Amino acid sequence: MAFTRATGKHRRPSRMQRSTARAAGVAALTTTGVIGTLASPALAAGPEPEQTGLLPVLTIGDEVADQIDAQAAAQQQAAERAAAEEKAVAAAKKRAEEEARKAREEQERAAREAERKRLNTFVLPITGSYVSTGYQAGSSLWSSGSHTGVDFHAATGTSVHAVGAGTVVEAGWGGAYGNQVVIRMHDGTYTQYGHLSSIGVSVGQTVTPGQQIGLSGATGNVTGPHLHFEARTSQEYGSDIDPVAYLRAHGVNI
Repeated sequence: MAFTRATGKHRRPSRMQRSTARAAGVAALTTTGVIGTLASPALAAGPEPEQTGLLPVLTIGDEVADQIDAQAAAQQQAAERAAAEEKAVAAAKKRAEEEARKAREEQERAAREAERKRLNTFVLPITGSYVSTGYQAGSSLWSSGSHTGVDFHAATGTSVHAVGAGTVVEAGWGGAYGNQVVIRMHDGTYTQYGHLSSIGVSVGQTVTPGQQIGLSGATGNVTGPHLHFEARTSQEYGSDIDPVAYLRAHGVNI
């Protein structure tokens, strides 16, 4: 009677084949560090490797395989947690940078607004004083026949202030005006301060609202100490405008 031998197609993999496949998996896990910390007794409890003469074969039990799977899963979870933590740290850093950027922009905006307000601020040339002679008052004292500015009451040595922000374009003797200072204001207009007893600024100097530019006096063509103040559309004599209306238009209570 003839027996037909089963073909490889229907044969179950041999013990050697299964063990070799498991050993290959263990080697791969060892390479990635999955079972690097696995206690040696767990492996030692299994059968000794089979000797094939060609390839060392390691056979491990289901319990060891479960331990390997559990350790691999734990390492995967740890890696995922580390990645999540790193992502959270990066997001927090980005939020902090964005908040810092917004804070800087707000500070810069506030500084610009403060500077704008400073440039637009106007004050009286002499604190607490009043107009003793009005604009365009008629008298033979003035060559034009009328007053081209206003006079503020002030004793000699009283502090005289720039009424607003600008640049000094004249600082010295001004003939009938005596010692004078002329300032080009930031809006393109000009202000003049005459009959000073002393001058405290120089040509080209930038001044701020309320900054002292000199002391009042009685130099030039005067009958007594006071401050002559003019507002002009240009630096030249004859371009005068109403000083009181000028100051009021810039928010000065006069």
